[in-house]
Amino acid sequence: MRTTFLSSVAWALVLAGAVFSVPSAFAADCPQEALDVPVQALYGNWTASFDGGPPAGVQLARHPEYEGSVRGTIVRDGVTAQLAGDVDDAGLLTLDESLDGERISAVWSGDMQKESCGKEFQGTWRNSNDDSTQRFVLRKAGQ
Repeated sequence: MRTTFLSSVAWALVLAGAVFSVPSAFAADCPQEALDVPVQALYGNWTASFDGGPPAGVQLARHPEYEGSVRGTIVRDGVTAQLAGDVDDAGLLTLDESLDGERISAVWSGDMQKESCGKEFQGTWRNSNDDSTQRFVLRKAGQ
C-alpha cells in the first residue's frame, strides 16, 4: 500500500509540473521586460498618441547599418519625420526623431507596459529645440 501511495504522489507531482509549466511557456511567448523583446517584434506598423492628441502612424523596420536597432518614419499632422533607435541597456525604448534627416528634432524614451508582450510602450517625447515634453503611447497596430 505504501508503494501505491508513493506512486500516486509521484504522478501527482508530474502532473502538477506539467500544469505549472504552462505559464513559463506563455512567458516565453510574452516577454515581460523590454530587454527580452526580440528586435524583430518592433518591426511593423504602430500607432502613436501624444497627450491625447490625434494618432500618428509609425512604421519601424530593421536598421540597415546597426544590428539590433530599428529605423522608420512617423507621419504626424501630415509631416513625415525619420526615426531610429533601439531598446537600451536599461530596458527603455529610445528613438531619435529627425525632421530633416540630419539633426535630431526629438527624442523618445519609453517603458514597455507589463502584460503587453512588447506591443505597447509609454513614455516621454522631448522636443530638442525647446525641451518641451509630451507623454506618448506607442501601440503595435492591430493590437
